[in-house]
Amino acid sequence: MAPVDWDDTPIGRAARQAARLKNTSGLKLPKPEQCRKLTVANQKGGVGKTTSAVNLAWALALHGLKVLVIDLDPQGNASTALDAEHTVGTPGSYELLVGGVDPADTLQQNSDNPNLYCIPATIDLAGADIELVSMVRREYRLRDALSEEFVKEYGFDFIFIDCPPSLSLLTINAMTAVDEVLIPIQCEYYALEGVSQLLNNISMIRESLNSNLHISAVLLTMYDARTKLSAQINDEVRDHFGSVVLDNRIPRSVKISEAPSYGQTVLQYDSGSPGALAYFDAAVEMAKRGDYLPGITTAPVGIAPELHDGIN
Repeated sequence: MAPVDWDDTPIGRAARQAARLKNTSGLKLPKPEQCRKLTVANQKGGVGKTTSAVNLAWALALHGLKVLVIDLDPQGNASTALDAEHTVGTPGSYELLVGGVDPADTLQQNSDNPNLYCIPATIDLAGADIELVSMVRREYRLRDALSEEFVKEYGFDFIFIDCPPSLSLLTINAMTAVDEVLIPIQCEYYALEGVSQLLNNISMIRESLNSNLHISAVLLTMYDARTKLSAQINDEVRDHFGSVVLDNRIPRSVKISEAPSYGQTVLQYDSGSPGALAYFDAAVEMAKRGDYLPGITTAPVGIAPELHDGIN
């Protein structure tokens, strides 16, 4: 009878996870020199966009950084996951874009994670695209609202913007208000579907609206180590995007799927689960490596030029 590898049993894995949680409970992540503003985007739905935004934000805030999540998706899923009030009439991103409300009047501080703030989305946001069409500086409404004075007053280290999967004035506002784009890509068939168009849109926005916009991270989600498909997608994405892809991957997890229905992130719902630990590791990696800036050998969107050409 072969000896049992106790480290690879459920009890052994649970013990390792508990040890990791204990060892990182007092971890303080490095503060960026200035606030990092990121739009979490992918024009293909169901890739873990909102889930990644709220869990990365939660992990960063839990470990000493001050974080703001702006929900620009009319579905309001990020608001739900962060347990933010977003019933009709609640001041939120709609009022920020259309009503010219002071951003301070839309902030909601999370009661369980005081370093985390949310500007929620209500159903009113569904008609914002039509209202924005005739407005002055319609593409820059969010950037104007997120003034340097506002960001400094609250001392935000990170701002995450969760936007809808379609290219709309809401998404354009999200892209003009930030420097960085984080792209979640699921490890499933047709994983790169929509990514080519997203890269083209980022390039167009860079050329005409925001020259600082670039991809700072690609996060692989729904990774299943048991399947060859996940391994193939992992290799394909890393071939296309190179070092901009985060080393840490987010596994497929029931706990990640269940958490939002309880108004929680997976880090709250089951902090020792593989999904929670993966998001924690990805957040630490993001904080420690800093922004991935385009250079002489990289394309404007932050990936190697030959790879950018290869997926168009």
